[in-house]
Amino acid sequence: MKKSNPIALLPIGVFLVLYLGLGILFEYVLKIEMGFYNIPIVIAFLVAILVACLQNPKVSFEDKLDIMAKGLADKNIITMLLIFLTAGAFVGVVGRSSAESVAYFMLSLIPAKFAVAVLFIVACFVSTAMGTSVGTITLITPIAVAVSNASGFSISLCIASVMGGAMFGDNLSFISDTTIAACNGQGCRMKDKFRENFWIAFPAALTTLVLILVLSFSTFEEGAVMEEYNLLQIIPYVLVLLGGIIGINVFVVLLIGIFSGSIIMLATGSITYIELLSKMGSGTSGMFETCMVAVLVSVMCALIREYGGFETLLNLIRKTFKGQKGGQLGMGLLVSTMNIATANNTVAIVMANPIAKEIANEYDITPRKSASLLDTFSCIVQGILPYGAQMLVAITAAKELGVSVSAFDIIPKLFYPYLLLVSSLIFIYLIPVKKAK
Repeated sequence: MKKSNPIALLPIGVFLVLYLGLGILFEYVLKIEMGFYNIPIVIAFLVAILVACLQNPKVSFEDKLDIMAKGLADKNIITMLLIFLTAGAFVGVVGRSSAESVAYFMLSLIPAKFAVAVLFIVACFVSTAMGTSVGTITLITPIAVAVSNASGFSISLCIASVMGGAMFGDNLSFISDTTIAACNGQGCRMKDKFRENFWIAFPAALTTLVLILVLSFSTFEEGAVMEEYNLLQIIPYVLVLLGGIIGINVFVVLLIGIFSGSIIMLATGSITYIELLSKMGSGTSGMFETCMVAVLVSVMCALIREYGGFETLLNLIRKTFKGQKGGQLGMGLLVSTMNIATANNTVAIVMANPIAKEIANEYDITPRKSASLLDTFSCIVQGILPYGAQMLVAITAAKELGVSVSAFDIIPKLFYPYLLLVSSLIFIYLIPVKKAK
């Protein structure tokens, strides 16, 4: 066991000061649109790694390189990177039209007074199938604006319903980068984490749906949204979703999704061969930064662990949180703090993973439970951050359609993240936990 050394945590502090400090400066002082997402996160991590390399002069630079290499040489890291890239290719293939087909199909079947509930359900389905909350919000928010204009429902309720559904899928999807990061970081199977998560997320989602319906009955006027849709384009999502639930290997599931999506998109004339390859490539390219962050965090954390930084955090958690339930709450607060600082739930999970693994071992928490906690608490925080990508993308998408809405109009109506927090705490303190074998 390494000796506790608080100074070893300096690289994390440097990264947070750089990323959070510059983000606040860009977003709120210089008023740059999407200011937080103009900060080059890879550069911030490189600076943090440089600080880590300058620490502990007793260890030679060559030895530090060896430590970093060992931190990266992990089967879970390699698996995570490959799944990220394959998931990006799938999302690139199915594209925007498939998600819109899901929404317009359901809106055509269900009475208009249930339109906001439909938005929530569609966002849940699309985000679970696509594995991206930001992508779901980008696709469904224009439909939410159309629903608001046609039916008289408040735009803040419509957008909040889409955001809540998007975070539901972000938390549960087999191909979500948060799920991939949490499962591979904690060493558990995705279907086990899904089962653990489902009984936390489903009650929160069901209660959210009831609240939305109650509000809908009191505010509905008239109107409906009707657009063309293609049911065939829904098939790849359904196949990926069912394959993940059944427990088929994630790579096989994604390849099935890519193959079926390619056949359908080409057969329906929605895309050409050249466009298909281009979109597949752009989808994969969209994951490059996430992959690089995973690599850099693994390298940085290897040095921090070697210097005794993890032992410092473990000592703090031991003093503050007692027993297995306290350890679970400590793990949740750890990833929540990282998320508030980075405004990115995937990055927060990747940063928290190695420390959470130590906490899980210390408090005898199963890998499936620790993966579930990391993913759930990060999604709770990410879902309500006024400067998170999800909120900024929703507001920007509405603005492009001539609708003005602020984060503080939407936040009070984000029922799902709040109820997910309640559900998580109930499961921590009232449901018996299996001990790790």
